[in-house]
Amino acid sequence: MALLAIGISFRTADVSVREKFAFPETDIAPVLKELTNSVQGLTESIILSTCNRTEIYCSIEKTARENLVHWLLRNRQGELDNFNAVNYTYWDLEAARHMMRVTSGLDSQVLGEPQITGQVKDAYDSSRRAETLGSELNLLARHTFHAAKQVRSRTHIGRNPVSVASAAVTTAHQIFSDLATTSALLVGAGETIELVSRHLRRAGVRRIAIANRSLKNANSLAAKVADHAMRLSEIGDVLHEYDVVISSTGSSEPVIAKKTVQQAQRHRRYRPLFMVDIAVPRDIDPEVATLKDVYLYTIDDLTAVIEENVEGRKESAQQAEEIIVEAVGKYARERGARSGQELIELFRNSANNVRDAELKKAIERLDLGSDPGELLSRLAHDLTNKLIHSPTLTIRNAASDDRKEILDYIRKSLEHD
Repeated sequence: MALLAIGISFRTADVSVREKFAFPETDIAPVLKELTNSVQGLTESIILSTCNRTEIYCSIEKTARENLVHWLLRNRQGELDNFNAVNYTYWDLEAARHMMRVTSGLDSQVLGEPQITGQVKDAYDSSRRAETLGSELNLLARHTFHAAKQVRSRTHIGRNPVSVASAAVTTAHQIFSDLATTSALLVGAGETIELVSRHLRRAGVRRIAIANRSLKNANSLAAKVADHAMRLSEIGDVLHEYDVVISSTGSSEPVIAKKTVQQAQRHRRYRPLFMVDIAVPRDIDPEVATLKDVYLYTIDDLTAVIEENVEGRKESAQQAEEIIVEAVGKYARERGARSGQELIELFRNSANNVRDAELKKAIERLDLGSDPGELLSRLAHDLTNKLIHSPTLTIRNAASDDRKEILDYIRKSLEHD
């Protein structure tokens, strides 16, 4: 079995493609079970789905990759040509390296952002609940999270990063010179919305409201960082009261329609409305961008603001890459040792089966009155021949194929003995 990482990210596909392949968090466990049961040759699986990427990590036979791709396209209703144009595939140690880089924040839109480590842990927890983890992915997890911890503790890559939340607020300044005169509606009640709210408070926004499907969660977050809470269903009635709208929910379809924004703008007499859609799939109908005096940004549009922070982190990023190289080496050695142990157990079981079979024959001959001395001699001869048969055949095949490295290794082992 091989280790495979396959997926798409903000580096290869824009948000209009990524949202088609995103998996809602509530669907992950049953989807993982379906994946493992449907794709022949796949024995373990993890799905990592965030606003910036959808990736599948799995233990799989190399010939089964196309089966996995076709399953993904069926499940997400995607098209092969579109997927082939934007996906990346990593095998074995390159797959391990990729997961370690992702988990450490080295492949994030915000270099060094800490949230991704928690998202990978959540992905593992989902797989554990779905019972799609095994020895291969558990070994990878142990080395991956240790590497991420080393990157955090030994480098400054995670110190004061520009986040998606802060980038959204920075971009708002391009529309409103004085945010203290504005009011903001935040849609969702997760960690990103909480961070956005704190940045807006520091920027002086005078009034902040939280809208969420669960009013209980909206009230809970509003008690910490906002002034008011409401249900999603109330947005259409009050949208005209807000100058800034930032949305990040887990909805699989838009929660703010073009018609809703049109009505709000008529009430606002077409004063500028700044909207940021951080969600994948998107929360705000993309057609909203065509409306007069509405400035709609997606998570991809924030890239320029975020990248301004990357230059000062290059030294830390290089240090982090060196930690990843070291971690991949340790993972490779343990994986190889484990594979060798499996081979040793296989060889030992085979030898035990030969021993038991020859011993049974010897006992039967002894019961029939065979001479014990001759019987022991024959047992030793037969046992030796059968035990060395497979290794002898391997040496002959290696010699025929001119596999000098194998022959040299065997020769040195025998000389050492």
